[in-house]
Amino acid sequence: MYLNRSKTKMIFTIFVFISLAAFDNIIIGLFPPLFPNIAQDLHVSIAKLSIISGINILVTAVSSVYWGYLSGKFKRKRLIMIGTLIWVISVFLTSISQSYIQLLFFQIITGVGLGCIASIGYSVLTDYIPYGKRGLILSLWGMAQGLGGIGGSLLASLTASNSSWRWPFEIVGIIGFFLIILYFFVEEPSMGQSDPELKSLIQSGQSYHYFIEAKQILPILFKGSNVYLFLQALFMNIATGSLIWIPTLFIFKIQEQGYSMKTAMITAGYLYAIFQIGGMTSAYFGHLGDRLQKRTYKGRAFLTSIFVFLTMPFYIFMFVIPMKNLLLPHNHNPLSILFYLIKEIFVNPWIALLFVLSLFASAAQSANTPNWLALITDVNLPEHRGTAFSVANLFNSFGRTIGNVGVGIILGVISLHYHEPKSYVITLSILQITLIPSAICYIVMAKKNITDILHVKEILKLRSEESS
Repeated sequence: MYLNRSKTKMIFTIFVFISLAAFDNIIIGLFPPLFPNIAQDLHVSIAKLSIISGINILVTAVSSVYWGYLSGKFKRKRLIMIGTLIWVISVFLTSISQSYIQLLFFQIITGVGLGCIASIGYSVLTDYIPYGKRGLILSLWGMAQGLGGIGGSLLASLTASNSSWRWPFEIVGIIGFFLIILYFFVEEPSMGQSDPELKSLIQSGQSYHYFIEAKQILPILFKGSNVYLFLQALFMNIATGSLIWIPTLFIFKIQEQGYSMKTAMITAGYLYAIFQIGGMTSAYFGHLGDRLQKRTYKGRAFLTSIFVFLTMPFYIFMFVIPMKNLLLPHNHNPLSILFYLIKEIFVNPWIALLFVLSLFASAAQSANTPNWLALITDVNLPEHRGTAFSVANLFNSFGRTIGNVGVGIILGVISLHYHEPKSYVITLSILQITLIPSAICYIVMAKKNITDILHVKEILKLRSEESS
């Protein structure tokens, strides 16, 4: 009975933290499709709104480093409740913003709160997940973030047919408030309890009592595997950070077929969501990474490098394909447009080809997250994982910010020679080139993985023996 209750609490806790992972991407995903509505309401340019989006991503990443450091010193459950309360309140305030400055300020505060989700949520999950299932379970965590982006895009699409852009932020805030209530029922795991080397220590009723110290931060930053994981995250997210502009590309392509802005916005949001379906394969690639890692500690790195590289041509081909012969209703009804759009995937060869390319692109991309997360877990000690991940997440966000802002900069140059949507096709294609150094980082880090993973296992085994 006790074991069943304990297992239920573990599943409930994992569910809560995986659900939580969706919210930073929901909020980030809301913005780009809503740029025209917000810009019109607040009387600002779309370019200024993209700056807010970039700053939000950056603040989230910077704050996550501090949250990650705190996760190695204090009770993580209490910290994440505080962080969630911060972003819930600031998201509500975002919905009542009356000026650009207010919107910017509230989104900065939102970023501070969201920073705790990535670092502390990751830290808790890695202590709950059985060692042999890290890739699989962490794929669900990464998948939840992808679904969050889809959810944000869908909310934005529905808003296109509504008079106000504000209600999606209100909905997200309300749901976030209920998450705080759920935290009271989650069980915080013992640090390091998922590591097999500490199994006997935890089962004997003892705890892993090592905590991060400030002097350990530099060795964490310059650890061989970590350096390449940081760089890989930077290059990867320059490419993927630019992908939040895909709905804007679709809007221009749909308008090119003679449809209104409203119809184009609704359709683009749906297409962006539908075209992320390939991301559902993340769990399989996480499981495949687990299996390969049992054979050799190079397994994850080599597997992921292949799929990261393949992501590039699939996305570029997807950008290039036109939306010819697109047949949609002109009534601005979201459900009607969705019905016609799904039908187009089956009857319109151009839309069908777009769907297939998006399926392969998002599937190849999805191999990265679970295996990257599992690797950064494997090569770091339990008390270092929150900090290592949050620093890696900072590189993630630097990349996303560069990719996001880079679209605007490159687009400005390309637009001097080409009009929409061709200017967007060229711009987004250029930014996918950074997937090449991203894939190379995995290949180079493979040998470092072996050394660092064995070192972690050796230290944990020694500590367990000393405590018993």
